[in-house]
Amino acid sequence: MKFVSLVSSGIDSPVATYLFSKKAEELILVHADNRPFTDEKELENFIKLAKHLKKHISCKMKAYTLQHGNTLNSYKKRCEDRFTCIFCKRMLLRYAEKIAEKEQADAIIMGDSLGQVASQTIQNIRVVEQAVSIPILRPLIGLDKEDIIKTAKKIGTYDLSILPSDGCSAVPKKPATQTKLNQILLEEEKINIDKLVSQAINNVEEISF
Repeated sequence: MKFVSLVSSGIDSPVATYLFSKKAEELILVHADNRPFTDEKELENFIKLAKHLKKHISCKMKAYTLQHGNTLNSYKKRCEDRFTCIFCKRMLLRYAEKIAEKEQADAIIMGDSLGQVASQTIQNIRVVEQAVSIPILRPLIGLDKEDIIKTAKKIGTYDLSILPSDGCSAVPKKPATQTKLNQILLEEEKINIDKLVSQAINNVEEISF
């Protein structure tokens, strides 16, 4: 099987990727570059994580980065701020689904852990996943943070995941925790979703290992 894995520079998604590498013939890592809402170190840290994973998993692997800052900027200008993280994850899934179609991948891997952050309540997870039709795999969903950190240390990604970088400044002060799909669909009508997805996909860059 072939999987597309959405990977940030944080702790969770590299662990999720590693865990599913045992089931995969090939992994395609996809990272959203959030600049100008974060700094260049965040992208550099992801590349370090990807190179580390490449050395420690047995299946084939490649990694892509794409520009997500323009999409976030469009949403922040036109839409209700409290839904930003939900919108962001829905867009990431749309990117991943397009790449999965091109790569003939079977599913998308995400690093969600239930209730860990506002976008990972059951209701918000449900709203996020309805952006796409491809299966979504969440190997960390029932784990607590300490379990995930323990695995990250074991596989050597933890120290890379905590390297200094600016957090994402697009995150709202009071994110919505119980979002309804109709609310998000109304917000998404204010921007050109298809155009933003196309722009991001047309500017995908592959990382050289």
